[in-house]
Amino acid sequence: MNPLRDKPFRRFFLARSISVVGSAVTPVSLAFAVLQLTGSARDLSFVVTAALLPNIALLLIGGGVADRVGQAALLKLTHAGSGVTQAAMAYCLFSRQPVGYLIALSLLNGVLGAFTGPALSGIVPQLVAPEGLQKANSLLASVGSAAKVVGPSAAGVMVATIGGGWALAADSASFFIAAVVLSSIPVPDRRKKNTAKLFTELREGWTYFRSTSWLWSVTAGFTVVNLVNMGAWQLLGPVLAQDTFRAGGWGAVLSCRAAGTLVMSVLMLRIRAKRPLLVGQAVITLAAVPLLLLGLSAGVVVIAAATFVAGLAVGFANVCWDTSLHTYVPNEMMSRVVSYDQFGSYCAIPVGQLSVIPLATVFGARQVAFAAGVIFALSVVAPLSLASVRRLGTADGPQPSTAPENAAADTADAAATAARPAPASAS
Repeated sequence: MNPLRDKPFRRFFLARSISVVGSAVTPVSLAFAVLQLTGSARDLSFVVTAALLPNIALLLIGGGVADRVGQAALLKLTHAGSGVTQAAMAYCLFSRQPVGYLIALSLLNGVLGAFTGPALSGIVPQLVAPEGLQKANSLLASVGSAAKVVGPSAAGVMVATIGGGWALAADSASFFIAAVVLSSIPVPDRRKKNTAKLFTELREGWTYFRSTSWLWSVTAGFTVVNLVNMGAWQLLGPVLAQDTFRAGGWGAVLSCRAAGTLVMSVLMLRIRAKRPLLVGQAVITLAAVPLLLLGLSAGVVVIAAATFVAGLAVGFANVCWDTSLHTYVPNEMMSRVVSYDQFGSYCAIPVGQLSVIPLATVFGARQVAFAAGVIFALSVVAPLSLASVRRLGTADGPQPSTAPENAAADTADAAATAARPAPASAS
């Protein structure tokens, strides 16, 4: 089935596309705008870190709140809030305010992001029938991948011509427009009335998460992956490239990865994996190859080709993971489970980023990159030792959660639809 035929998902897809495209220009535009404002790399690191820390710290609360109040209501609020903060950042850049204001606003963006992420994943099963979930996730992934391909180049042009402040102003407008579109999605609250406290509900989510072996095992694997990969790729990659194929070659490598992810996101509209976790975990081992090649001093053409294949693997595994979550996790605790997955996957990133340079100083950059590639591959293969991972999607594996009636069925123009579920880790 084509999920875009259902008005609620079509509106959500439109809102998500608008906000993703608007936000694609922000990282590069903000980075250069801060450097132009203060000339200090340290100030830029403060602005970036100010968003990361509260995002990780509040992810679990964000998942609990999303399941408690409803994802649709929360998304309207967070998108409107992001519109306000991005507009304020644009004003600060236009009027050349002290960087402390940008740091404070970045912190607020991190708080809003902690509530947005779990709600975005949690709302999808309420808008799409079970048989349309993979296509819905593929469509959403395609938009995100396309934005990552086009966004940095567009941001560079905007910074060079009209200034980074205008890019943030455009991002602000995209959030406001998305909030309006989200307000038109008919998603009634189907949760049972519950007098339990928020932290009680968070404990319930944790109990489900830790008792579901395919969930915690894959998340644990990607905790290790992000520990070794993010620092090695994002920090050692440019360092090693600087001594060989320089910045231009490294930019081409990164573009190949984004292009690979985009291509596979589109292909997943046609491909269907019967055992999504088994195939997804096996395929994403290919994403370790670029790190191994960096450690072996391979040339730019070889690394770029391997990175394109790695992008294909990540795109495939991401859709498989999102669809597995949406199919097999009960909808009433979807956002809590997503928040535990995202928290587990992301919490190790700062540790890896802070430790990779000291390790490279002691053992050598190429040796650390190669070791990171080996650990990456072993970490994604390890969950396959569990039967629940290998058998997901088969008759003797974990069974899909009971699908609630589609939220859209209450509307006259969507009466024919049924209802029902990220590699948060692999992204």
